[in-house]
Amino acid sequence: MIDWFGFVIVAIVTLVGAVFVVTMYSLGVRLDAVSDDPEANSPGAAKFGSYVCFGFSILAVVAGIVLIVPPFYKAAMHVFGVEV
Repeated sequence: MIDWFGFVIVAIVTLVGAVFVVTMYSLGVRLDAVSDDPEANSPGAAKFGSYVCFGFSILAVVAGIVLIVPPFYKAAMHVFGVEV
């Protein structure tokens, strides 16, 4: 029997995760482009913001990989002290 509630939860989390990664990456690209504009008001803040957005997108991708790959998941749970 299919657990439809679990299926819906996985679908929703996948959709939210994909939207988050795409949004953070595209916002990082936009802020990086703005920081290169010679007429920008605060290019340093835009460059820092682009690095933060890229960092969040990389963090989300790494978290997804850790959750998917069993050896990485077991190692991460061991680090946090959770019994697997």
